[in-house]
Amino acid sequence: MTHILLTVGRPKTAYLAQGLADYADRLAAYGGCRLEDVRPLKALKNRPAALVLLEEGRRLLARLEPRDCVWALDVAGQAWSSEEWARRLTRARDGGARRLVLVVGGPEGLDQAVLARAEQRVSLGPATLPHELAACVALEQLYRAHTILAGTPYHRG
Repeated sequence: MTHILLTVGRPKTAYLAQGLADYADRLAAYGGCRLEDVRPLKALKNRPAALVLLEEGRRLLARLEPRDCVWALDVAGQAWSSEEWARRLTRARDGGARRLVLVVGGPEGLDQAVLARAEQRVSLGPATLPHELAACVALEQLYRAHTILAGTPYHRG
């Protein structure tokens, strides 16, 4: 299964960009991972946040294929343990998903249409994280899930 991390915008800091690249490289052993993004829109006084979300959502949905398994990061979603990430990954893989797409919104979050398209809405917990850091944490959890399933020593939970 191929993995795609689809984000609104690219990391502005080198350490987060390096973290994403590192976990994408590690995922090569498990089907590979592509980092893709759509250009963020800036909320202006004459452009309400709802319109920004709508346009970013349209751009994100345009990148998805009909058979993609989509997991959206959403503060209102379910918080999963690392073991639950592994269980959900197994279900997606066994369900025939060719591509697993993790979607991370920008500072405004994700449009309702993107959340509706997602098979899973995943929360990283109640703490507020910058969306770039949340993307890195999500990719690490995906890698950790694979190592749990492979029985490698990376995960020592």
